[in-house]
Amino acid sequence: MSRIGKLPVNFASDIKVSTNGDVITFAKGKNSVDLDTKGNVDFSLENSTLSFTSKSDEKAHRAFWGTYRALAQNIVVGLTDGYTKELEINGVGYRAAVNGRVLNLQLGFSHDINFDLPEGIEASVEKNLITLKSHDKQALGQAAAVIRAFRPPEPYKGKGVKYKDEHIVRKAGKTAKK
Repeated sequence: MSRIGKLPVNFASDIKVSTNGDVITFAKGKNSVDLDTKGNVDFSLENSTLSFTSKSDEKAHRAFWGTYRALAQNIVVGLTDGYTKELEINGVGYRAAVNGRVLNLQLGFSHDINFDLPEGIEASVEKNLITLKSHDKQALGQAAAVIRAFRPPEPYKGKGVKYKDEHIVRKAGKTAKK
């Protein structure tokens, strides 16, 4: 039995939840997110509570039970509070700036990197800290991973783009051999 799947998803009254077949739609203000269960779980909507049940006792259906409940909870938290990711830029001459919907990065290459922010993601830059905000947890994580992949942190001096809470295991250089 899924410990996560059996918990109900509670949401505030300002979030509108509707169902259409296997698709659950969450809406708040101008933001709307669809969760397509693809018929892998059963769900019931009562007042301001959404509960999931497994279709059968098969291993795949039990796994989907907890997965879809967690996805629904992430959507509700994203619409009420939102998610943030912070990236830190380390390196001499490494900079970032936001121009409208474009994040301009100078990461030691011979050219600037212009990253078009996906829909629903907002970015702000303060010194060497890039803050990304969104209501969609998956899109936010993907955008942060793409930005980090432009110049991952290297283990000798720690230069590059890293998550703010990420720990880089440092290596000793050639002089440590002596």
